[in-house]
Amino acid sequence: MGIGEVGERLRKSTVHIRSIDRRGQSAGSGVVWDRNGIVITNAHVIGKGNHSVELWDGRRIPAELSERDDQRDLARLRLPPEDRSVLTFRETPVRPGELVVAVGNPLGFTGALTTGVVHAMGPVPNLGRRKWVQAAIRLAPGNSGGPLADATGALVGINTMIVAGVALAIPIAVVRDFVENGSGPRLGVALRPVNLGRHHSIGLLVLSIDKGSPAERASLLIGDLLIAANTASFDSPADLADSIRDARNDVLRLRFLRGDHSREREVAISLHTVSAEAA
Repeated sequence: MGIGEVGERLRKSTVHIRSIDRRGQSAGSGVVWDRNGIVITNAHVIGKGNHSVELWDGRRIPAELSERDDQRDLARLRLPPEDRSVLTFRETPVRPGELVVAVGNPLGFTGALTTGVVHAMGPVPNLGRRKWVQAAIRLAPGNSGGPLADATGALVGINTMIVAGVALAIPIAVVRDFVENGSGPRLGVALRPVNLGRHHSIGLLVLSIDKGSPAERASLLIGDLLIAANTASFDSPADLADSIRDARNDVLRLRFLRGDHSREREVAISLHTVSAEAA
């Protein structure tokens, strides 16, 4: 299969997403995930207002936001089901040097295609422990949320951002986990990163705690400084979200500092949702 044919397949499964709210309009790309009407994109593409999707044939359809995960920067939209063109998924990780193809809607150019090669597969400095597909491929605003595919047209990731000239895509395994399991459990806190000045690790200062959340049930307090989860320190705020998803038996072991920060404390937090019982 030639690149031209791969590009046409990708275009038929790539949509142009627009979100309109009181602050204006945001736009980006998305991928038709299945024939049940699911479209996957980046969470930062989706605003808080009304959403529409423009298909490859020019039709514009209202879309409903059904799930978002701001930590992994993924969102799921839902369209009315119909027989749409969908992509296959790459079952094995891509390797450095492989050819990759991206399609998106950069700067208003619908269905723009670009090619490049995989640079690396793994973490990126200052972005925590999370793995990325790193590609030497030219992307621009509007490519976010669109597909990154291999030379056969199999989806390998969702294009998300550019760092130091390298395009980063969320690996397909992470995207599939989001589609199948949603955003997963939450600790229920708002946090601000704080530089600890040691080994490039950071602390996460608790700014607020949701009522009835796992954090409140574990007696965390506003002002606590989270420094590690499941024995691993934090290189970025995203590391906490990853530790929550990886927690064994839905129990998160959290180390934190309180008060004058002179002594480390540890707590085991159950992430199970507690439902209200009838009186």
